[in-house]
Amino acid sequence: MKRLAVYCGSASPDDPRYIQLAYDVGAELAQRDIGLVYGGGKLGLMGAVAKGAKDAGGEVIGIIPEHLVKAEVANHDCDELITVSGMHERKQKFTDLSDGFVTLPGGVGTMDELWEAMSWSQLGYHSDPVGVLNAFGFYDDLLAFNAKMAAVGFVRPAHQNILIAATSIHELLAKMAAYQPHTPIFRMKAEEL
Repeated sequence: MKRLAVYCGSASPDDPRYIQLAYDVGAELAQRDIGLVYGGGKLGLMGAVAKGAKDAGGEVIGIIPEHLVKAEVANHDCDELITVSGMHERKQKFTDLSDGFVTLPGGVGTMDELWEAMSWSQLGYHSDPVGVLNAFGFYDDLLAFNAKMAAVGFVRPAHQNILIAATSIHELLAKMAAYQPHTPIFRMKAEEL
């Protein structure tokens, strides 16, 4: 994995552990010589993950919609700051530039990015690992919901291991490195669907 897209919130929760977590993840990626591709913002967890990577000497590529640049939330300390027209183009760039996806705690935008990465994986638009860092139990309910979708039959058996979860970045990166791509829907026959 040469570069990973990191999805996370632009908010700064009251609990300082979340900002520290993001900073530590950015630093860990840089120490492993893994480039960071992220949302290009300077606020909240986004800003912290980029700062962690930069402080540790890592590559930082930000991808930000032009309306957020105009709102003055862009991080101009990135090695490369790519301005795109909107969110669809932003998510496509994440996929094009990355070898996998790491999801840190975040809100609605973070969930949008995670679910799209999983959906695109199921379909076959990419074959990269999709990880969730379940720090502080933040994603316990999401992981339970994902398991329920599978148990009910809304996630095919071939796709039930797309979402990779761990409670530490070290464990998550190890699991992602060992990920074996599944058979995407685009390559399945009707009777397998």
